[in-house]
Amino acid sequence: MVAISASIIASTSSGCSGHGSVILHLGFSTTVTLRTHTNTMFIFLRFLSAALQLTCSWSSLLSVAVCCRHDWTQMQPCKFSQVFFFCLRISMEDQNDWHPEEIPGVREALKNNDIAAAVARIQQVLERENNIPLNIAITGETGSGKSTFVNALRGLSNGDEGAAPAGVVETTSEVTPYPHPNYPNVTLWDLPGIGSTKFSADEYLMLVGFEKFDFFIIISDTRFRENDVKLAQEIQRMKKKFYFVRSKIDNDINAEKRNRDFNKEETLTKIRDDCVHRLRDLGVESPQVFLVSSFELHLYDFSLLHKTLERDLPKNKRDALLRAMPNISLEIINKKKKTFKHRLYWLAAQSALGAAVPVPGLSIAVDAALLVGVVTDYVFAFGLDVPSLKRLSDRTGVPYADLQAVIFSPLAAAEITKELLLKVIVQLGSVATLIAAEEVSRFIPFIGIPIAMGLSSITTYNILNLILDKLADDAQKLFEMTLNLKIKDE
Repeated sequence: MVAISASIIASTSSGCSGHGSVILHLGFSTTVTLRTHTNTMFIFLRFLSAALQLTCSWSSLLSVAVCCRHDWTQMQPCKFSQVFFFCLRISMEDQNDWHPEEIPGVREALKNNDIAAAVARIQQVLERENNIPLNIAITGETGSGKSTFVNALRGLSNGDEGAAPAGVVETTSEVTPYPHPNYPNVTLWDLPGIGSTKFSADEYLMLVGFEKFDFFIIISDTRFRENDVKLAQEIQRMKKKFYFVRSKIDNDINAEKRNRDFNKEETLTKIRDDCVHRLRDLGVESPQVFLVSSFELHLYDFSLLHKTLERDLPKNKRDALLRAMPNISLEIINKKKKTFKHRLYWLAAQSALGAAVPVPGLSIAVDAALLVGVVTDYVFAFGLDVPSLKRLSDRTGVPYADLQAVIFSPLAAAEITKELLLKVIVQLGSVATLIAAEEVSRFIPFIGIPIAMGLSSITTYNILNLILDKLADDAQKLFEMTLNLKIKDE
């Protein structure tokens, strides 16, 4: 819990028995003078803090409530904005969470007491982030493994429903989009190999519509050829990024294993150096080649390719790529978890603003709808939805029932509904208590709404934080289970 610089000083004014003043330092160079109605109110707030097992910072937050002698939403605009962000700040369990990117318009809307506009602005930004388009072009010579690579990045096997057709002959005669099954904003485009066309490199790029692609992956299963280099140079001239991927590395390793003096690392180094030297001879400066097996993305250079793409992409595109990325390492699972945690601040803000509207039951309705969408996103990103688990079962040979056996969260392998979420929340005793306290607090004269805002914020934060941790743990257990089986098979 973030430590807040807050001091409460109560003094009794002459001739005003039982009344006093509260001076609250909010931590952003502003002092708000508040007045209590009676000392009984302080006793009530202390009791509520103890009953909900809140920290001293939260005890201070509850004391903020006495600032409102009238309707909470009618207090001075600057104070509303300050206390609102104060409520959010102390609901964060980690100091690092208190560095969100400012959403333009939110603070201004709060200063004008326009709660609806603030909620709409937050929702607009979150939805836009969830739908950032990412277009990846995959090209290479006939039979180089383009389609198989496209399928692997989408978590599919060749032959799955919706998979790109793969074969030893050219199966791609035109530009074909393949949206990610869970994230349709992420699209992989299977392009016909430049060697299968009669066009020059610049004509080829115009033909496939190069401007819509965020980057290109040029694939070869043997040596990169002159056509690949001409294409790369033209892509660079048009100020786009490109990456060389040497595919079917598993075939090379299996072939070399027949030699008595086989050494895996030496073989990989030899293949990589041969590709790099070939590209240099053809005119590519400082080429980087990634060795990849589409059937074993957790091996070789795929993780390095992902890190390179992360480094080169802007942040919004980087997050879109990460969410769609198959869980081929513990590092990727942890990165997803960390990215989702950074969004908890504004999700808690949405919840708090919903609680600011003095309508009993409205905050719960808003939070339930919010939670369904967010938790569904978590389940998809960690590959814990039923279709993803069935594909994992088919791909690894592990029975579906065995995969389910290692999953702990009741939200995995299930359709996320309000009813299911409420069942899960009820099992979280402290969280259920906070929800009940939020609704009860609405009926407290004068101070009910600010208390409800604070409780709603921390409730939403805690619920999503707990769910996120459990789903990430399940994804890690699935990864470790399937990885151990692959090691045994080898």
